[in-house]
Amino acid sequence: MGATRQTSPPAASRAPRTARAPRRWRLPFSGWHLVLMPLALLFATPLVQMVLSSLKTNAEIRRFPPTLLPRDPTLSGFVQLFTESDVLRWIANSVLVASCAVLAQVLLCSMAGYGFSRMRFLGRTGAFVLIIATMMIPTQLLMIPTYVMFSRVGIVNTLPSIIVPWLTSAFGVFLMRQFFLSLPAELEEAARLDGCSAFGVFWRIILPLAKPALATLAIFTLLGSWNDLIWPLISISDDRWFTLQLGLANFQGTRRTEWQMLMAGNVVATMPLIVFFVLAQKHFIATMTFSGLKG
Repeated sequence: MGATRQTSPPAASRAPRTARAPRRWRLPFSGWHLVLMPLALLFATPLVQMVLSSLKTNAEIRRFPPTLLPRDPTLSGFVQLFTESDVLRWIANSVLVASCAVLAQVLLCSMAGYGFSRMRFLGRTGAFVLIIATMMIPTQLLMIPTYVMFSRVGIVNTLPSIIVPWLTSAFGVFLMRQFFLSLPAELEEAARLDGCSAFGVFWRIILPLAKPALATLAIFTLLGSWNDLIWPLISISDDRWFTLQLGLANFQGTRRTEWQMLMAGNVVATMPLIVFFVLAQKHFIATMTFSGLKG
């Protein structure tokens, strides 16, 4: 028999050659940035307008229709602010109040949050619910009782009357408790097996891990204490103890407003907050994503 001749399969039975899929063009960034960038520009517009207005004269600020860019930029507003007012004293008072508030809340709220998250004692849940319930009370309802209490103690019209209300907060206790609950308890158990005390576990193990939450609490406390105006306006009448926000409020009168100095003062009051937030924003985002507080 002759060797059988191998025949190639018919063309219909051959596997078709797949055409190369067209390469998709991708953005070098997330598509959400196309939505977030216009929103960011919208929120940044008042800040940019404030900075540009601080470089204008009073006549140009009051001009109608208003202009965005100053025709002849000048720093006379900043010069008048630092030469014709006690802005340095106001800044020092604000720095003192904000520093005491941040340090006190970081220490006291972290200790309270750790106690509510890890320690078992009678009435723990009820006490925590009562603390959280105080967040539902409007601040305006507490101003008159607080003023009466401080007046009897004798600290009205002094810096302690501004510092004491910021020593702790229900929000700070809640924030730290939620963060501590997200930490594994095995870390504390291992430290206690090594002979570490309860306070040693908190100070050496837990607190270094809570830097993101502490930075977040520091940001909120700094924003609140630095920008507080209503309570200092009630409790302080001596210009020696004016905070920066209270001092800037005096530039607005019934018949005349020093817009140039007011805009320059707002720039001076805003820049430290922006710098602090830029330095701590990574810890702030880490807390929102790690401790389950978003949403």
